Amino acid sequence: MEKFNQIKEVIAAVEQDAEQFYNKGNKAAGTRVRNGMQKLKTLAGEVRAQVTELKNKDK
Repeated sequence: MEKFNQIKEVIAAVEQDAEQFYNKGNKAAGTRVRNGMQKLKTLAGEVRAQVTELKNKDK
């Protein structure tokens, strides 16, 4: 559950930068959004692996 909570934190952190990029054209905010999305991708992969591991552990 810790990784899932980290995903929520990253989304909250990126939300303001996404607004600045899309609504105000702030290119630096766009870079921060891209970095945040990469972090989300990594965390999502870790969550998937963890869920699979826990699911198969009971077999």
